Amino acid sequence: MNTVKSGFVSIVGRPNVGKSTLMNHLIGQKVAITANKPQTTRNRIQTVYTDSRGQAVFLDTPGIHKAKNKLGEYMVAEALKTIGDADVILWLVEPTTFIGKGELEIAKALKESKKPVILIINKIDLTDKEKVKEAEEAYRDIMDFKAILKVSALRALRISKVMDAVFEWLPEGPLYYDEETLTDQPMRQIAAEMIREKALRCLNDEIPHGIAVTIEKMTQRKDGLWEIEATVICEKESHKGIIIGKQGQMLKRIGSQARADIEKMVEGQVNLKLWVKVRKDWRDSDLFLKNFGYSEDNAPF
Repeated sequence: MNTVKSGFVSIVGRPNVGKSTLMNHLIGQKVAITANKPQTTRNRIQTVYTDSRGQAVFLDTPGIHKAKNKLGEYMVAEALKTIGDADVILWLVEPTTFIGKGELEIAKALKESKKPVILIINKIDLTDKEKVKEAEEAYRDIMDFKAILKVSALRALRISKVMDAVFEWLPEGPLYYDEETLTDQPMRQIAAEMIREKALRCLNDEIPHGIAVTIEKMTQRKDGLWEIEATVICEKESHKGIIIGKQGQMLKRIGSQARADIEKMVEGQVNLKLWVKVRKDWRDSDLFLKNFGYSEDNAPF
């Protein structure tokens, strides 16, 4: 009987280092949302990759940062928890020799976990080889790694080497999911995140961290059309006006872009209706955080 390797792989790092982009390329399909803004991912997103070598279950985590509200505290707790849950850890960093307090805190947590850690130096397409090499040497000085890989997640450069390293260090074990599974995330949650991603991309910098998206209705009619109703939650009346835009144009733009992604996911036509509601200071409200899916009760496991 052939043995296979299987286990959980946590992807950790500071905000905006490319964790979600890397995970999407590793599994070969978009599941986690991406945006050129920090703290895009808020929950642990669990995705699955299976081939002849076995099965890797990836945990994309929120960026580890200094929390400024209860939402931030939840995000950091989720990220740190995956370190203990993982069999292998991928630590994503940028190609710089500056190792700040945040990186040192991550290194401390990784050392204490005693788990195999693979360092991934991302965004190598944005600098020269000498600076990448200097960054590699700087990180070698702070802890031991099972491997150090240099990639561009955005351009999908050297991604296969990451998967090779993952399977090298995963333990032998059973397949946790059937071979067709790509994610354990409910379709409603993925749809909500796709809408939030488009809002992140379309809106001004001062708004995105203060928004959430809830799916009120997601049903498929007999003719195959998906009916989806969703609400964009913001913290201020002034933000509501910006999200809706002049004559509703901004909200239409967000909805149109999100609908295209959702249609790819459901492999069918979608009728998407969006509303905007104000919930003042929801990021510091235990009740709102729980209602919007940011609580231990909603964690993947």
